[in-house]
Amino acid sequence: MRKIALIFTSIFIFSLVLSGCKGNITNSTEDTSETKSSVLEESFITEYGVTETTESTVPSPTPTPTPTMPPQDVLVSFIGDCTLAESHSWDGSSKGFDAVVNGDMEYCFKNAREVLSQDDMTLANFEGTLTTSTSHKVKDYAFAGDPSYVEMLTYGSIEAVNLSNNHTDDYFETGINDTRDTLDGAGIVWSDETHYSIYEVKGIKIGMAGTSFPTNQQAMYNAIDSLRADGCQIVIISCHWGIEKDYQPRQDQVDLAHNLIDYGADLVVGTHPHRLQPIEFYNGHYIFYCLSNFCFGGNTSLGDPDSVIIQCNFHMDETNSFVESYELTVIPYCQTTVWPGNDYCPRPYDWGSDEYYRVLDRLEWSQEDE
Repeated sequence: MRKIALIFTSIFIFSLVLSGCKGNITNSTEDTSETKSSVLEESFITEYGVTETTESTVPSPTPTPTPTMPPQDVLVSFIGDCTLAESHSWDGSSKGFDAVVNGDMEYCFKNAREVLSQDDMTLANFEGTLTTSTSHKVKDYAFAGDPSYVEMLTYGSIEAVNLSNNHTDDYFETGINDTRDTLDGAGIVWSDETHYSIYEVKGIKIGMAGTSFPTNQQAMYNAIDSLRADGCQIVIISCHWGIEKDYQPRQDQVDLAHNLIDYGADLVVGTHPHRLQPIEFYNGHYIFYCLSNFCFGGNTSLGDPDSVIIQCNFHMDETNSFVESYELTVIPYCQTTVWPGNDYCPRPYDWGSDEYYRVLDRLEWSQEDE
């Protein structure tokens, strides 16, 4: 009996041990299964040379860097009064603009095109109208060129014009609207006191507005604010001002120019006196008080033929947000190839000539560019 009892006791203890070990056996089986899986994978890799890439080991794509535009240089050319018409009072003079040009759209700017086509933009003062209207103001000089004459501007590589002057309304509202529409059709931007223009090149926005006597200072302040708000990094203000035949600016011109620079204009350019007036460097910016005429159909003869193309290289900052510095090149010109007289075909003065240095003297500018 003791033997039988011992056997049952042993069986019972074994059952308890077996029962207590069940959880360990299950866990051990799972560990072994994972180990086997790992071993099998290593064996498979060893056999076939294949690896499995999990999501956590996939390399992140290298982000493409956003290209940054290097600091830009923007070259702008400035020319004075361009009147591509003769006065209504001439009535077909053989020396008048229409007769001399005779429909040749390349004639007037043929000696300037090479210079003007190499810049980023050219700004001119367009003094007159492009219209077929015959109703004009009662005045000594009223200018209306045929709308086809806009081709002279495009051939000359003139991309922008100021229309704020004393001849824009020679042919009333019809003449103004015809001129604007004609310029729009040719892709030439125009500006005045109430219409501001923007010309974009190399990712840089050039904003323009203009005023004429009596000059409206507040209107130009409004223009500067508006153009800056529109993202213009360069702002140019045209002023048609002063007294005809003056070689020096009047104090009101100086005051206005200084105020416009102080308010935020990058450059101020003047026209109207039909004479060259000095260049001033004021508060880090340039002022051209008067560029005289350039191609002027308003007279068959000229009291003073001197003219100029001034080129300003606007050097942008490293982020192309604003103009960091300015560099000028002055190119002395004559308004005509014949003198005395006027054949409406400007030509450059020879470098080193008396006429060349006379232009520099009148601009109070010194340069040795040869």
